Amino acid sequence: MTEHHPSPALEAELQRLTTRALSPLAQYGHVALLLASLMMSIMLAALLTTEPTLPVRTQLAFAVMLGIGAGWVSYATWVLRRRRPLMAKHRVVAGRMAVAFTALFFIGAAGMAMVTGTVAFQLATALAGGLVALALVALRTAQAEVARLEVRRRQLERELMR
Repeated sequence: MTEHHPSPALEAELQRLTTRALSPLAQYGHVALLLASLMMSIMLAALLTTEPTLPVRTQLAFAVMLGIGAGWVSYATWVLRRRRPLMAKHRVVAGRMAVAFTALFFIGAAGMAMVTGTVAFQLATALAGGLVALALVALRTAQAEVARLEVRRRQLERELMR
């Protein structure tokens, strides 16, 4: 059996890829996401529990928003506990969450715009459409990064086998 020793450059790249910590900017961003979504969730939960006379439609909207907030709280907590940079597949998860949540917002705003015909809901629908577009761009960017990294992984595996 022969021993294989990867080149120093390959070892350095593998080391760099596997030992990075979450950057301070990314940490601050995820702390901000955690705090904002936590505050939103707490306020919505408080409204739902202290205002039982709210219309059913409003309670349903608040419950949906509470679920979205809880999803982002969970995501931000998970990232911050790991203290590692997000892997590309994790960015795909965040992108999918963003697309799903903004699409839900779009559907709700469009439904309310159709029912009420008010300018406020029409503007909310337009805003939601823009957010869906941004979320789709973020998701597509993350998916492209995953594809790029898969190609690089295969290259590294071939180099290791030499």
